[in-house]
Amino acid sequence: MRRVALGIAGSALVAAVSCGCAAGAGSDEGRAPGAPTGVSARAGSATSVHVMWNAVADGPEVSAYEVYRSGRKVGEAPGSAHMLDVVRLAPSTAYVFTVRARDAGGRLGPRSREARATTPAAVADGSAPTAPGGVTGRAVGSRAVQLSWSASTDDRRVVSYDVYQGGTKIHSVGGGQTATVVTGLRPHTRYAFTVRARDAADNVSPAGPPVRLTTAPGTDGGRDTAPAGFRAASRLADGAYYLDLSWTAPRVDGVVTEYQVELDGRRATSLVWGGAPPRGRAAYSFYAGREAGVVHRVRLRARLPDGTWGAYSARRTVTTGGGG
Repeated sequence: MRRVALGIAGSALVAAVSCGCAAGAGSDEGRAPGAPTGVSARAGSATSVHVMWNAVADGPEVSAYEVYRSGRKVGEAPGSAHMLDVVRLAPSTAYVFTVRARDAGGRLGPRSREARATTPAAVADGSAPTAPGGVTGRAVGSRAVQLSWSASTDDRRVVSYDVYQGGTKIHSVGGGQTATVVTGLRPHTRYAFTVRARDAADNVSPAGPPVRLTTAPGTDGGRDTAPAGFRAASRLADGAYYLDLSWTAPRVDGVVTEYQVELDGRRATSLVWGGAPPRGRAAYSFYAGREAGVVHRVRLRARLPDGTWGAYSARRTVTTGGGG
């Protein structure tokens, strides 16, 4: 596999271009897991930070994820989990976190990129926020649901909202956010979700009304997990034709850092952002040859935070020399 480093819109992008690699090259034996991507950190209160990451899907099976604060291990989560609350922190303090994956043999993968968060100031507050109201949701294909709710009120301010599946906390979002998408679910399965609000003093509200949802059966593709607004056009530069692609990331629970491009029915390129992916529309351009009038069909999909692939975007037909 040939790797080409590119810089696009201020983001570090690595394009892994497929080639006919030798048999056995994909063996995971003796290889440590890769580095988790999409690592984010958000203050949950004045003394806690919620750290999230995307599943490591390639390489050996991950048995645990280790979370580090300024290089020191502060906790770990099982391989099936992609979040951890780091507690007993100091108020009004900036923190730096990284995550490493560990396999069943104890091999540790490389550290992720750093994620930073600052805890808010501590306040004397004995009152919990009100319960989130108007909790609604809908299934997004077979492996995800979208949840939304009305904002809670607090005598100070709401710092975060915690999302629970059954009685287990599975996610947290900032206090200014009243919607999220939960991925990594099982097809044709009924779930119950509740939401609680939290303030800087770690007071937690009662749960909002539960919302019960059933994911779609099978692998229906989950159209809402596809990149949106996908466009493709042909461009001539220095006597060669290039395909210019652009899209917006699917709205999912977490950060999308990897895409797979399919050209004429075959996987052509994997795009991996080593840093933070671009905000708004992402763009990528690749070489398509020197001959005019060649028709190409192209589409792409995103690797979701749970490590699975989302649905493909709409397929676009482009003719070299034709513009789009």
